[in-house]
Amino acid sequence: MTERISIGQLYPSAVSPTSTRRTPTQQVIPNGNNVNPTFQKIFQDQFVKFSHHAEVRLQERGIQLKPEQIEKMNNAIDKAASKGAKDALLILAGNGYIVNVPNRTVVTALDGQAMNDHVFTQIDSAMIIS
Repeated sequence: MTERISIGQLYPSAVSPTSTRRTPTQQVIPNGNNVNPTFQKIFQDQFVKFSHHAEVRLQERGIQLKPEQIEKMNNAIDKAASKGAKDALLILAGNGYIVNVPNRTVVTALDGQAMNDHVFTQIDSAMIIS
């Protein structure tokens, strides 16, 4: 029972350091008109977005958001993200909004009437915004 059994090599081939080097995804344009796509994505991620379902619910329920309310939502999403929230219920001006925090997307919207006797599931946090 002292026979040695070998199955393949542990490290079949060495990886050269040059093969793992990343190449730049964007070249710099000398006239300065280039826009870094990562910056553009980061910039877009700073704003609240609404899913198609949420837009339909806003129209059906006659909910209109003012720019200052959207700014309050944006700040609330920032706070929720800093606490590690994934899906949050935001209550603002008597209306409820389920928000996917990492994507900064409002998934659905409820007015005060629809929130009565409603059970909220699959959320990990809630915020009341005044």
